[in-house]
Amino acid sequence: MIVSGEASGDMHGAHLVAAMKELEPGLSFCGMGGRELRGQGVEILYDAAKMAVVGLIEVITHLKDIVAAGKTLVQELRNNPPNLLILIDYPDFNLLLARKAKKMGIPVFYYISPQVWAWRSGRVKTIGRLIDNMAVILPFEKEFYRERGVTVEYTGHPLLDSVSRSMSKELFCSQHNISTSDTLIGIIPGSRKKEIRSMLPVFLEVASELSKDYDNLTFLLPLAPSLCLADLKDCGLDEGQVKIKVISQDRYDLMASCDCVMAASGTVTLELALLDVPMVVSYKMLPITWFVGNLLVNVEYGSLVNLIAGREVVRELMQDKATAAHIKSAIEDIWPGKKKREKMLSDLTEVRKKLGKKGASRRAAKFALATAKKKL
Repeated sequence: MIVSGEASGDMHGAHLVAAMKELEPGLSFCGMGGRELRGQGVEILYDAAKMAVVGLIEVITHLKDIVAAGKTLVQELRNNPPNLLILIDYPDFNLLLARKAKKMGIPVFYYISPQVWAWRSGRVKTIGRLIDNMAVILPFEKEFYRERGVTVEYTGHPLLDSVSRSMSKELFCSQHNISTSDTLIGIIPGSRKKEIRSMLPVFLEVASELSKDYDNLTFLLPLAPSLCLADLKDCGLDEGQVKIKVISQDRYDLMASCDCVMAASGTVTLELALLDVPMVVSYKMLPITWFVGNLLVNVEYGSLVNLIAGREVVRELMQDKATAAHIKSAIEDIWPGKKKREKMLSDLTEVRKKLGKKGASRRAAKFALATAKKKL
C-alpha cells in the first residue's frame, strides 16, 4: 500500500512504484493518490485530490474527507494486509496509519520526510517508534534523523530523474505559436485550488503592470493536472487582458523556456532550479494560519532552494510582502541582462550539485523492497 496526500507526493510515488516494479515485476499496489499513481497501475482506494489542503483552518474544513480516507485505508490494512506500507510525507495523516500498521505487524517505509526539522521536531520520536525504515531526499535530512536515532538513508532527490527539457526553446515556441523574440515570463501559482485563489490574482496583476512597462512579453502558465481552465478563470484569468498562454502539456519545456518565473513556494522551486530558470518565490495563506505557523516554524527560509543552499539564492516574498509591487520589482531585478540574474544562475548551479546524482527512485525502491523482505 502506498499513501500520498498531494500532487508532488503523487508524482514521486509514481516514480517509486515504477522503479519497484522494474526490480520486482510481480508487485501490485493499492492506496491513496492521484493521476500519477493511478497511471502506474496503483488501485486508488481514495482520491488524494480531496485531501490536498495547507493550513490549520483549511484542514478543519476537510475533516470529513480526511476521516473517510483514514477509515478506507485502515479497513484495507485489516482485510488485505500488504507486505509493506509506503508513506509519502503528509505526516499527521500518515503517522496515524503507521500506528495502525505497527499494531498489525505490517512493515512501514517512510519515503520523503515530513518537515520535522522545520517545526514540531518532537515528532521524530514518534516516527522512529512507528517506522521500520526511512528514505530522505534532501541532503541535510540524513544527519538530522541519524542524530536522533532513526534508521534513514539519503537516496537523492527524485526530481533529478524526471526534470529535463525535451525540446529547444525555439521548437517549444514554434509548437505553441509563441514569438521567439518575446521575453517569456512564467506564472506558476501552485497546484491546489486554494493556492490558486491566493496567488493567481496577484501574479496576474504583476503581469498587467509589466505589460504596461515592457513590449513583447508573453506570459506562460502551465495548467496543473489537478486543475482545469475554469479554476483559473474563477480566479481572474482573462486571456485577452495580457498576452498569456495556458498550456497543459510540455510542462518542463515551458518552464525551461521562461526567462524568469514568479512561482508559489513548493516543489516547483526545485524544478526551476534544475532547469536553470531564475525565479521569485511567493506564498500567502489565511492570516491566522500564517500567525500560528510563525510561532511554530523554526527555519529561516520558506523555499526549498534557499533551504538547501543555506542562504538566500532566490527572493522570497511571503504573506504581506507578496504584493504585486514587490513581486514586479523582484522580477525586474532578474530580468535578462541584469547582474542579479547572473548571480542567481550561478547559485542555482550550486543547489543542483547539492542534490546529488540521478537514480534516486531506484535507490529508494531497493531500500523499500529490502524493508518488505525483512518481514517476509
